[in-house]
Amino acid sequence: MDKLLNQFLAVAEAGTISGAAAALLVTQPTLTFNMRKLEESMGVPLLIRSPRGVQLTEYGETLYRNARLMRRLYDNTIDAIAQQRGRTEEGLRIGTGYSWWTVFIRDFVIDYSRDFPNAGIHVSVGNQLRCMDQLLSGDISLFAAHEIEGLSPSTGAHFVPLTTVGHGYFVRPGHPLLDRPRTIAEIEAYPAVTSSLPETRHQRFFETWSRSPAGSTPFEQGKYIFASNSLTACLEYVASTDAVIGHTEVMTDEFLRRGLRRIAVSDATRRSRIGVYVLTDRVNEPRVAQLIQALRTRAATVLPPLAGSEAA
Repeated sequence: MDKLLNQFLAVAEAGTISGAAAALLVTQPTLTFNMRKLEESMGVPLLIRSPRGVQLTEYGETLYRNARLMRRLYDNTIDAIAQQRGRTEEGLRIGTGYSWWTVFIRDFVIDYSRDFPNAGIHVSVGNQLRCMDQLLSGDISLFAAHEIEGLSPSTGAHFVPLTTVGHGYFVRPGHPLLDRPRTIAEIEAYPAVTSSLPETRHQRFFETWSRSPAGSTPFEQGKYIFASNSLTACLEYVASTDAVIGHTEVMTDEFLRRGLRRIAVSDATRRSRIGVYVLTDRVNEPRVAQLIQALRTRAATVLPPLAGSEAA
C-alpha cells in the first residue's frame, strides 16, 4: 500500500504528528513534509493543525474512510496469499471486554485450541472502543462487548446482539453506601471509577451529536475521579477509597471474590445489550459467520436468551 497513505492513516488515528511519527519510527519533520506533499498531490487540505494536535477536514475524512478500506483490502489480499501457500488451520484473532473474557470468551478460546491445536490464537482484552479501533485497523476479526451508544454508521461496523444484562455498583467493605438501599442520585454523589473511558482519538467513532466538545473528554469534564484501561487497577483503587465502580452485574461474583461489595439500589438500573461487533462487509463471510455462531452458542450456556424485541 502507498507509503503516504499509510502515514496519513497513522496521523489520523494518532491525532498528533508526534504520536504518528513515534508509531511509524520516522522523524516529525519527515512526516510533516510528507503530509504537505500528500495534500499538494490531492489538491485539497486534509488536516487542520493546532497546538493540541490535528483534526481531519471533510476531505481528510473522505480520504481516511477510503484509505482504511484500501488498507483492509490490501491486508486481506496478503492474508489470502499466505493461506494459498499451505496454511491448513486458521488462527483466531478476536477482542473482548473484560467481563466477557471471564464469563464466556475464555472457555470459548480453550475449546477452540482443543479443536485446532496448531492454530495460533490472539485475544485482545480491553474496553469496547479500543477493540473497535483494532477491528477497524484489521488487527482482529470481531470482538464481544457492550453495544456502543451513538456509534457512527460510517465506521462500517455491524453489531450482532447476544443478550441483555443489568448494571451494578460496587464499593469497598464498610462503605457508607452499604447501610441501606440507595438511589442512583445518592450513588452518583460519590467519586466514580471506570475502565471504559473514551480517548480523544476515539471520538471519530461517534455521531457528531454524541461527541464531547473539542479537546474535551469525559475524564476532563470531571465525571470520573479515576480511569484506567486495567480493570485490576480500577478494582484496587475502589478497594482503597470511597469511590464507586459501575459494571456489568454478571461480574458480581468475581468482584465479591476480589473483596468488593455490591450496593443495593432502590431505583431501576439501566440494561445494556451485549453482542459481537464485526465489519459489515465481512459479516456474511463463512469463516466469520461460523465464529459468530460459535460465540452465540457458548454465550447461551451462561447468559439469558435475547428477547425478540431486543434483537432488533
